[in-house]
Amino acid sequence: MKKALILFTVAVLGLSVQAGELPTAFHDDFTKGSSNWRFSDPKAWKIIDFEGGKALSQFDKKSGFKPPQRSPFHFALVKDLKVEDFVLDARLRSTVKDYGHRDLCLFFGYQDNSHFYYVHLGKKTDDHANQIFIVKGADRKKISTKTTPGTNWDDNWHQVRVRRDAASGSIEVFFDDMKTPVMTANDKAFTWGTVGVGSFDDTGDWSAIKLLGKKRE
Repeated sequence: MKKALILFTVAVLGLSVQAGELPTAFHDDFTKGSSNWRFSDPKAWKIIDFEGGKALSQFDKKSGFKPPQRSPFHFALVKDLKVEDFVLDARLRSTVKDYGHRDLCLFFGYQDNSHFYYVHLGKKTDDHANQIFIVKGADRKKISTKTTPGTNWDDNWHQVRVRRDAASGSIEVFFDDMKTPVMTANDKAFTWGTVGVGSFDDTGDWSAIKLLGKKRE
């Protein structure tokens, strides 16, 4: 029975590692504010009410943060938490006027402002949009092995998932459909790090964030 339950959990979450190896490392519904987060520019973020509860809103396109390389301006990172293998789930909605590079981003493997991965969910795909990127002491570089023509943003809430297997280097990104990844990559430069959410230079809201993962001390 126990083995069957584990296999069922793996099937539901689509995990590439045993479910028992990925306990809940973090979750936030923002009912207690934003104290769990570290921001690139705190003035650009706030807690808002919406029809389903509370959300973390990155509401200002302007940013006082100037990244050392060409990379996103807006990010909120989970404080005091580093993970290796993980599954990061969140609800998100874009709140900016529609245009070709309309985006939201998820961050992981974050070491410092010059070393991390991020997923760019952009409206239209090109070499600098709707890809998985690495920042490694230089301007962001595309590492995607698969993507789509673009992320079909509207003004509604959507579900996103990032799944990381550090040993194999596998990175998979899911958007609404949790069975088939919309993006994939394989890279082992950063096998652990902090995770977070944000945008390159747009605005958006985040709710119901949950992280399953192996914590690194």
